[in-house]
Amino acid sequence: MLPLAIGIGITALLLKELFSSSDNSKKRIFISFAIEDVKYRDHLVAQAKSEKTPFSFVDMSVKEPWTEKIWQQKCRTKIRSCDGVIVLLSKNTWHSSGARWEIKCAREEGIPVIGMHIKKNKKGAIPPELKGMKVITWTWDNLAKVINKI
Repeated sequence: MLPLAIGIGITALLLKELFSSSDNSKKRIFISFAIEDVKYRDHLVAQAKSEKTPFSFVDMSVKEPWTEKIWQQKCRTKIRSCDGVIVLLSKNTWHSSGARWEIKCAREEGIPVIGMHIKKNKKGAIPPELKGMKVITWTWDNLAKVINKI
């Protein structure tokens, strides 16, 4: 149990640095993911919402089911209002038309996009929409570096 508690504490400290800019404003990050990977998105967001975690994060994920046209309109509005997009990459991402559309949308809107493999040893194929974009493995250090550049 102690290693888990230490890991959570270190994660909290790193995320504080990760999602807080020097002027203490919140970074607005859109998290794009295949629906099959929702638990990884939830893990990232839960860390930010914990009252014991001293960092700020604004989750801009789309949380309601809409028709495709309405979803795309609302999604584009949310993406436009963000500082960056993090795409959680797995074997499911290639097959996720929604995640791939979100990547394309962010690029069209000029919003920085970073791909992040959610598993170190089970990386899926990178969708063509991420061609030329930064892709990292999910570690808090890697994530902090790319977020700080957004």
